[in-house]
Amino acid sequence: MPLEELDRAAEQVLRDNDRGRYTVPTDILYPFQWNWDSAFAAWGFSRFDIPRAWVELETLFAAQWENGMVPHMIFHEAALGYFPGPDVWGTGREPPTSGITQPPVAATMVRAVYQADPGQGHPHADRLFEPLLRWHRWFMTERVEDGMVAITHPWETGRDNAVDWDAAMAAVDTTGVAEYKRRDLEQVAAEQRPTKAEYDRYLAMVYFGRESGWDEAAIRERGPFRVADVGMTFILLRACRDLRALADVLGRPTEEIDGWIAKLQAGAGNHWNPDGYYDSRDLRSGDFVGALGNAGFLCWYAGIDNDRMRAHFERICGRVRYTVPSLDPDHPEFDPLRYWRGPVWAVVNALVGIGLAEAGHGALADRVRRDTRALIEGAGFHEYFSPTDGTAAGGGHFTWTAAIWRAWASPQAEGGI
Repeated sequence: MPLEELDRAAEQVLRDNDRGRYTVPTDILYPFQWNWDSAFAAWGFSRFDIPRAWVELETLFAAQWENGMVPHMIFHEAALGYFPGPDVWGTGREPPTSGITQPPVAATMVRAVYQADPGQGHPHADRLFEPLLRWHRWFMTERVEDGMVAITHPWETGRDNAVDWDAAMAAVDTTGVAEYKRRDLEQVAAEQRPTKAEYDRYLAMVYFGRESGWDEAAIRERGPFRVADVGMTFILLRACRDLRALADVLGRPTEEIDGWIAKLQAGAGNHWNPDGYYDSRDLRSGDFVGALGNAGFLCWYAGIDNDRMRAHFERICGRVRYTVPSLDPDHPEFDPLRYWRGPVWAVVNALVGIGLAEAGHGALADRVRRDTRALIEGAGFHEYFSPTDGTAAGGGHFTWTAAIWRAWASPQAEGGI
């Protein structure tokens, strides 16, 4: 398909997955609004329909909790047959939501949509500033430990079955998990998805949260899972930098945000595994998880340059046809088609590529962008791709892959935020 036609095709994917006020990631497999998916969708819309981009972001923040948390799923429509649906989460919200959050890319995408047309965007960014500030404050108050962002469920990271969680997940008791039916396996081959053992543990964590009334203090003290995720730390650090930039243009105070940036910048050092790479840490045991993945390469996106991470990146680029794999190909658990244990994801590629470019690593940034472009040109707008041969996997007609094409990967895109 000619590149110009791919631009139009990407727009059509976004239109097809548009439900009026929000987009779904893809029909049937993910039929509701997901937090970071929506933020990326807004970035894509900003390239051809700026008003619709603002609607997407404003709909997301309309579901913000009183404590500032923005949930990872919002059930705007009935969830017949979907598991786990609102009854499983038991949050008592209207509209119903999940009880956990997702990577806070929204401030970065609000800034990107604002920059697409500052005049049109100023009132929208002004309205969203306080909700963004409250969400970041919730992270800093409830989830930041030693300058690192703690997660209470793997789903919060967006990297559901990453190797990072294996050791901490092994300690999760699943005796109270009854039989259930997974809708994802009706759409995608089982070998591309998390295993049943992993899913049992995901549900045990959801049940604990529900029984705790989604009280952060109770979950922090007694929850079965608490890991400092290197990806969440880097994403929040970058989001705070972008929130500060918005504060400048909107004439808002910056002292609180400056403090957050300093704390997260220092905390990033606590993610440094002595083996020589940025890594997640099990906060219950204090151990590093021992997995170099694409989340660690978000260091440049967060504004942190590191020669040893560059050396790892160059090594991995030499090991795969398409970068950036979600797990180091030299790791024994690497699987090129199983969700976050090896495949390439266009959304993470965009963030890594932007970070590399901003840090002055132009050749590596170009490699990431070219590879992402080639994957989409060759296989279309799929959820994720094999780094070894480009095989498309997961859901098709996927919103955030189309958004990344339109906003960053296409030759017509600017290649940055």
